[in-house]
Amino acid sequence: MAAPLIYVLLGPNHNMLGEREPHLYGTQTMGEVEIFCTEEAAKLGVEIVFRQSNHEGDLLDWIHEANGTAIGVVLNASALARTSLVLQSTVKAVSVPVIEVHVTNIHRRDDRPGSALCKVAAGLITGFGNDSYRLGMMAVCRLAGLGAT
Repeated sequence: MAAPLIYVLLGPNHNMLGEREPHLYGTQTMGEVEIFCTEEAAKLGVEIVFRQSNHEGDLLDWIHEANGTAIGVVLNASALARTSLVLQSTVKAVSVPVIEVHVTNIHRRDDRPGSALCKVAAGLITGFGNDSYRLGMMAVCRLAGLGAT
């Protein structure tokens, strides 16, 4: 029997992790974040689909794909969480729970508006560095009744 599946989706500029503003986003590359997420997923007894795109449409398509095939989505949509009404509509339209995550505490960033996505996401985890992904996967497991603590 296949392990439950969680989609971990990263939005614009995450391909530049490790180089882009390391004082905010850390020094780990996107590949290292993927390894971390894969290892943490295994501890939870789930598998992940890990994807990144700089294109909003890709994120929409992957959320649609996850609907009905995954137990949930962990989504770091970057600035699209703040500005994309179509992403908000997509999350609202699917039945699979979506947990919005951010590595930094987006509420401490005076230079940016708040999240529009959090109004429709099942939950919001922000400010715990890369542990935000682990906590997001734990939340998906809990919502799916898998008993993650």
